[in-house]
Amino acid sequence: MMRSLYSGVSGLKTHQTKMDVIGNNIANVNTVAYKSQSITFSELMYQTTQGASGPNAVTGTGGTNAKQIGLGVKAGAITTSISSQGATQTTGNPFDLKITGDAFFVVSNGQDNFFTRDGSFYVDSAGNLAMSSNGYNVMGWDVDDATMSIKKDTVTALKIMDTTNLTYPPEATSKAYVSGIIDKNDTQVSTEGGKILNLGFYDSLGYSYTGKLSMKATDTEGIYSVELSDVLDSSGNSVTGKYGDISLGTSIDAPLAKTLSLVTGYSYAAGSMTYTDSDTGVTGTFALDATLLTNDAAGLTSLQKLDKLADAYGYSSYEEFSKLYITDTSVVPATSTTIADLIAAGDLVSTGGIGIEADGTLDVTGKRTNGALVAYDTATGVIKSVNNSTTNLTLDLKFGTDTLPGGPFSTINIDFSKSSNYNNNKTSTIGATSGDTKGLGTGRKLGELSGISIEDSGMIYASYDNGQTKLLGQIAVAEFANASGLEKSGDNLYSATMNSGEFDGIGVEIKAGGGYLSTGVLEMSNVDLSSEFTEMITTQRGFQANSRIITVSDTLLEELVNLKR
Repeated sequence: MMRSLYSGVSGLKTHQTKMDVIGNNIANVNTVAYKSQSITFSELMYQTTQGASGPNAVTGTGGTNAKQIGLGVKAGAITTSISSQGATQTTGNPFDLKITGDAFFVVSNGQDNFFTRDGSFYVDSAGNLAMSSNGYNVMGWDVDDATMSIKKDTVTALKIMDTTNLTYPPEATSKAYVSGIIDKNDTQVSTEGGKILNLGFYDSLGYSYTGKLSMKATDTEGIYSVELSDVLDSSGNSVTGKYGDISLGTSIDAPLAKTLSLVTGYSYAAGSMTYTDSDTGVTGTFALDATLLTNDAAGLTSLQKLDKLADAYGYSSYEEFSKLYITDTSVVPATSTTIADLIAAGDLVSTGGIGIEADGTLDVTGKRTNGALVAYDTATGVIKSVNNSTTNLTLDLKFGTDTLPGGPFSTINIDFSKSSNYNNNKTSTIGATSGDTKGLGTGRKLGELSGISIEDSGMIYASYDNGQTKLLGQIAVAEFANASGLEKSGDNLYSATMNSGEFDGIGVEIKAGGGYLSTGVLEMSNVDLSSEFTEMITTQRGFQANSRIITVSDTLLEELVNLKR
């Protein structure tokens, strides 16, 4: 038989194989991250009818080349264009990922690891990040519970929606700071209630509270007292006493020298206070001695009498009024006594010393309360000291005592160093903020999972509605010395071979090789239709030409057979 006949057959088979490759490329023109293939031909083999000879010096003849007849063609190699990047397709799905670079995602069917460029992922019912097409788990690194950083060890399935990740634990507030301007001409600063600073904070269970701090002017310019007025829960109810003592700073004496006079509706005579009810017009009298602390048999309770006493001198509450103190300068050294102490001793009425005078006036020299004295430099307006300390400009809001702990609260250290004492058109802007200036110690409520994001490094973070974020893991990738040596396994997957290099089971961080991840996009197929159609034309013509070899060879054989006729 003629050798050309078999050469033509091999040509038909090889061009058919090339057409198979082209057809597969075109079929996968829209397959996510598909890598196109190309085929190269090589000569099949040669029949040598005469070997080559060298020059003959004896005869003087030259050498002759070998005489070889080719026996056809074969498929030399089928190459995958693995390093050619496909175009970007926007999906808007945050779990759709595209790799820029030469790396591969690592996925597993539970037994074996595979590699893919297909980043169309989703979160399954078990919370695992998985491939949308076949459910294979996406592999990566977990977070070290001790350091809360990525632990780069043997890759495991990324379970990003574990029940422990659905919430973020609450934390008690431990730091706060006061900032802004306190203006000495602000009338509110000089009132009984003072300038109120609301400090929002959390306990260790995530419940929110508001501490009401009051900042008031003293008789000394540049010095202000800071006191704790109350602590309210989220419903506006006071929690003072519920968790033991709540204190701000230490006991302080704030100078406040003034003469208190009776307001309209009250009169004083012979050690008794007479009042007229503004609503009913009813007049009553109560003694200003030790009976203030007892209930009248047919009249006012002790609490009512004390409140009326405070009201007589223009104070809205007995609590504030009782903290006022009077200094007895007739003794050496001078001593100060609070109104509460005078009432307890039955010495509120002056008998030539201190107390209520015959005309009903009351000379006070200051107020004793828990809090601090905050001093500002009168020349620069910059804070100078807190309770006479020029180095520690902080104040502690404490809950409970050693014998009666403060429940779920943490001591809150309040920093006053960011406040100042300037002219601000009679308006104070001073306020309290939880946490320090770096956002540490703010405290937080229980956080509910609000979203998951994937960074370009593969780091996966959970976001919570309490403003916190949590590292859940990191997507690991694989890189190969010869990525073209990977073996296609279907479903957009590749398997490692001896020629691609082995996967070490750990992988690498994508940025280590200069690549990165993009979210909400996918890598498209890198099939070039114009090239494929051109290759299809040349393949068709090559197939036709080889078929002609067979038909012509057949004709020659027919002529040979006809010689016998």
